[in-house]
Amino acid sequence: MVSAITDIDAATWDACTSGNPFVKHAFLAALERSGSASTETGWQPYHIKLTRQSDGQCVGFLPCYLKGHSYGEYVFDHAWANAFEHAGGRYYPKLQSSVPFTPVTTPRLLTLGMDDFASKTALLQSVASAVEQLGVSSAHLTFLPKSEAELAAKLGFLVRTDQQFHWKNNSYESFDAFLNALSSRKRKQIKKERRTALANGITIEHLRGTDITEAHWDQFFAFYQDTGARKWGQPYLNRDFFTRIQKTMPDDILLFMCRRAGRYVAGALNFIGPDTLYGRYWGCLEDHPCLHFETCYYQAIDFAIKHGLSTVEAGAQGPHKLARGYTPVKTYSAHWIANQDFKAAIERFLKIERQDIDAEVNYLTTRTPFKKN
Repeated sequence: MVSAITDIDAATWDACTSGNPFVKHAFLAALERSGSASTETGWQPYHIKLTRQSDGQCVGFLPCYLKGHSYGEYVFDHAWANAFEHAGGRYYPKLQSSVPFTPVTTPRLLTLGMDDFASKTALLQSVASAVEQLGVSSAHLTFLPKSEAELAAKLGFLVRTDQQFHWKNNSYESFDAFLNALSSRKRKQIKKERRTALANGITIEHLRGTDITEAHWDQFFAFYQDTGARKWGQPYLNRDFFTRIQKTMPDDILLFMCRRAGRYVAGALNFIGPDTLYGRYWGCLEDHPCLHFETCYYQAIDFAIKHGLSTVEAGAQGPHKLARGYTPVKTYSAHWIANQDFKAAIERFLKIERQDIDAEVNYLTTRTPFKKN
């Protein structure tokens, strides 16, 4: 166990990742060093490090945290906690492997050989061992790739599914080419929304890398705080986090900043992965019709097409994304439950829930705005 990611060499850690920005050493270190993800906020780092016995070489990592609550995860287990505690158990603390405050699928079994089955298996076995050694109720690996969830299932983890909406690039040459793939009614709707969004003299700037200044972050943080205050009462990230990612991973960041009458009024933060644009946070100080759709969805699609990215992930929830070309995609998590009776109860629940998710995804897939073949 490693109690701070800064105790791990950044190059060694990053050699075990596939370039996904959310499991890079710099991103996780910014969360910890800013105090956003810390023992004080209920995210005590407990990263698992895997070394080869023959020579002591590090061959893998699993980012983990000991948690005394279930906030900032987006795979909701509050009902599980209540049930276990009403039955006389102690659900918290629990072991959590996730990217704090970020509902995005990322490789979690980080190994030196990216397809190293033995190392991935050993990391999952280490999770089960940690649950026993710590005497905690459970371990939860959320937003896993399907392949990692399937491997976890073979080792006795319970698999849970949910769904998000992602945009997929069907080799579109332009935004207009994407629109031409939609039904006439939906195409007209999107064109109208784009005109409406900019009707009040709003312009949208794309800022990347060193073009982003501390003044930009000051403005964006005000947007972020406004959204956070309205949605859940207190934003998870502090101002120092944004300064740290700007210093350590500027090339992974894309800011859409909306300007009207000489000042910024709204913005959206994105992260750029090897083949995916990840929309993370949006906020505004003025309410303009359709500006959220334009900034978070249409600008992201346009950027992805121009830069040859295959996917746009625009965050959790949001059935309204369906009409804007984002289609349903299943997400996966894996759960290790120590108490066998509790595990059996959750397993029965998950079987029904997975059937419901499958039915929902199948239904939504028939409701996409694309032309029917």
